[in-house]
Amino acid sequence: MQWGVHTIKSNGADKQIGLTRIHMEEDSGKSIHDISPFETLIDLNRAGVPLLEIVSEPEMRSADEAYSYLTEVRKLLRYLEICDGNMEEGSMRCDANISVMKKGAAEFGTRVEVKNLNSIRNVKRAIEFEILRHIELNETGGEVKKSTLTFNATTGETAIMRTKEEADDYRYFPEPDLQPLIVSKAYIEEVRKTLPPLPQELFHRYVHELGLSEYDAGVLTDDKYVALYFEELLKNVKSAKTAANWMMGEVKGYINEMAIEIQAFPLSPAKLAEIINMVVDGKMGQTLASQQLFPLLAKDPTSSAMKIAEQHALVQVGDEDELRSWVEEAVAKFPDKVEEYRNGKKGILGLFMGEVMRNSKGKADPNKTNELIRQVLEN
Repeated sequence: MQWGVHTIKSNGADKQIGLTRIHMEEDSGKSIHDISPFETLIDLNRAGVPLLEIVSEPEMRSADEAYSYLTEVRKLLRYLEICDGNMEEGSMRCDANISVMKKGAAEFGTRVEVKNLNSIRNVKRAIEFEILRHIELNETGGEVKKSTLTFNATTGETAIMRTKEEADDYRYFPEPDLQPLIVSKAYIEEVRKTLPPLPQELFHRYVHELGLSEYDAGVLTDDKYVALYFEELLKNVKSAKTAANWMMGEVKGYINEMAIEIQAFPLSPAKLAEIINMVVDGKMGQTLASQQLFPLLAKDPTSSAMKIAEQHALVQVGDEDELRSWVEEAVAKFPDKVEEYRNGKKGILGLFMGEVMRNSKGKADPNKTNELIRQVLEN
């Protein structure tokens, strides 16, 4: 992974967006023009709040790419605990610069800037509107004027705030009281060592090393605390894929139902791993583990999965004599189906398996049961 580069998905492929610069500012407050028809109001509530402005290279070619880029930037800010990334609350905002180029042209047309967009969706909508507006002006002989715009989320349209010529209009000048701050490579490396696992690194590892789907890897890395929980879970489980399935299924379902965050999930990664390993080791079937053991352990998280399983007679039965009795009972119940099976209708094997699972209340070892059913039917 290169530093100063964000990787996004574009048309199913990875695309890298470069970093132009990052500079620090302080919020100076804002002017409000839409409350009073006769006066401009001044809001200084955020004056002095530090701001970090990230300027990307002009390498995005669609509203969808901008949407993906902002999603990745926000995820990174949350992982590093710079801010919560909630655009609607002002923790993160976006200024979008937009220009279009005719096919075959060498340079982009006049650029406009849409200021202070307060949601990733509105960034996408504003860019889409401006692209169509620029194209229409170009095709009808109009002129795109270099300007600063505001976006109306209700109408989905932009409006001119002011025209802007060159960077000189901003009146940039050096601050004589601020001395240059030299940051050594050694210091940067020291900071790098303290960083948590970052989302793009985790995503790459989950897909290319653990063999997870891109969808699963995306969900697991979307939230920092989900990713950290999964990282701890991986240290305790025997199957990364099974662990991912539990995170996407049982854990996600539980926190959604209880309307909580992963931080409030009652089971530690080590406790959840106990259940997952019991399934992987064949001591319990997936259905029994998810529908009975999981909710029981969630109510008593200080206990152990095996202890609860034994208390409630949930441990999978692998004893051949006990399994054979259930199998023979199931076979005796359907003599006509036995004949169909022996006449080549192998698909009805599941009927006998289902009957054994009902009789054993889900405790029969499925692999051993399946083999025993075949033996009984074919003898």
